[in-house]
Amino acid sequence: MTEIVFLVEDDPDGGYTARALGESIFTQADDLKTLREMVRDSVHCHYTDEQNCPKQIRLHIVRDEVIAS
Repeated sequence: MTEIVFLVEDDPDGGYTARALGESIFTQADDLKTLREMVRDSVHCHYTDEQNCPKQIRLHIVRDEVIAS
């Protein structure tokens, strides 16, 4: 595997959540900087064999924005 993609969303309670697409990896953090560290750590914990660990981690950040009509 060369890349793993995480869907990053605002957490209703504050902060952010990130979940991997196609893998059972989930993490959360209060800010994006910490979330990046948590995602990297979660991936390395999930893939204990360095050969199977993805070379790239992509964060797909989704934000809802509401505007008045």
